[in-house]
Amino acid sequence: MRFDLISIFPDYFTPLTLSLMGKAEDAGLVTLAAHDLRQWATGKHRSVDDTPYGGGAGMVMRADVWARALDDALATPLACENEEAATASCRRVLAIPTPSGTPLTQPVVEDLARADQIIVACGRYEGIDARVAQHYRAAGVEVLEFSIGDYVLNGGEVAAMVLTEAVARLLDGFMGNPDSLVEESHSGAGLLEYPVFTKPRDFRSLEIPEVLLGGNHAAIERWRRDRAIEKTVAVRPDLALSLDAAALSGDDRATLAACGVAYPRAGAAERLTVRQAELEDVVAVSELAARTFPDACPQDLPREAIDEHIATQLSADVFDSLISDPERHRLFVAEVWGGLVGYVLTHVGPDALPSDLVRPGRVDVGNAYLSKCYVDAAWRGSGIADVLLERAVADAAKAGHRAIVLGTNRGNKAAQAFYKKHGFRKRSTRTFDVGGVANYDVVMVRDLTPTGGATLA
Repeated sequence: MRFDLISIFPDYFTPLTLSLMGKAEDAGLVTLAAHDLRQWATGKHRSVDDTPYGGGAGMVMRADVWARALDDALATPLACENEEAATASCRRVLAIPTPSGTPLTQPVVEDLARADQIIVACGRYEGIDARVAQHYRAAGVEVLEFSIGDYVLNGGEVAAMVLTEAVARLLDGFMGNPDSLVEESHSGAGLLEYPVFTKPRDFRSLEIPEVLLGGNHAAIERWRRDRAIEKTVAVRPDLALSLDAAALSGDDRATLAACGVAYPRAGAAERLTVRQAELEDVVAVSELAARTFPDACPQDLPREAIDEHIATQLSADVFDSLISDPERHRLFVAEVWGGLVGYVLTHVGPDALPSDLVRPGRVDVGNAYLSKCYVDAAWRGSGIADVLLERAVADAAKAGHRAIVLGTNRGNKAAQAFYKKHGFRKRSTRTFDVGGVANYDVVMVRDLTPTGGATLA
């Protein structure tokens, strides 16, 4: 087993020559090679870092310097154990210590012990340009971004030594199996770190995210927060399910819900699934519709009219008919452990729009129709409505529609603000019958064409 440890402080690894590790190296069981990253740097000062794109504190280690070092390490000839083939068939692993990496657990260490070479790239400052891991992974190199616990160190050297010892001590002839290591770290906010980038801007055809180049600090902060949420849900779902709910903004909740984690108004977060409704959901959807529809009605609408609308328009038979015809009616539901908590219904196809909405030059025939988007009271503000709406919009666009139309009560300012946030714009008005009582809706439209804006031309 060969370990190549690359750092701007190669002397840091001197303790690895002591004790059992030193004896294992003397016996030829392991090879330890410490490298100074600066030998691959250029310029008078052999600089290995630069300022981060998008702004922020600290410095980021350069991708080009690391690439030269890693290319050389990966080209090292190996005499692979249990391999009679060429060096190219040896298993090489590029390990990158990072607080936002996969936890270094015992199963991971046991798998690494089957490698022939482990190259550890020890970052400093704000970390290594994210394109380094991206490039080598795309090039077919086995890349492991790992963390040794829920804390932050000054650099990756300590983590490199932990990995080296944990792996080496599993080799035959070294010693017995070690205990599992602590799990991976997180920031004070409970989220893993977002990707970081620095110069050069052009690195092996990999681009810097455009938002980091525009100077819009609010957009940069939002982008970074969203990436952090996405990574936390993907890598550490346990952390994503235990965030401080009071510290989450509406945008945070929408991103979390899009990733499959929903925070209710009160209580613990739950895993969220958004899927197309099935016939088995008919009764549950009907009950959900009956619970949620009254909340969208104006206060002066008689209860008798609401009950009449529920009985005739939101019955199980009605939803059975809708779900049974998915070519014309698309119904998606939001589901948590306790059952269905939200749904969205759209009508697609050439005759999707009700006749009362069609007004040439304002709302055209052929647009999709967003009929319903409702969420249980306990889950409003959780981001579930955002996910349902965007799922319906994406589905309408996929079906070939150029725009999607909806009507919402003119007195429901919260709903209008919600739809406006999602790109809908007021286009006209209509009269909408609820249990024989006339209601007045604002008609809103969202452009779905690739080059279009939030409204139709």
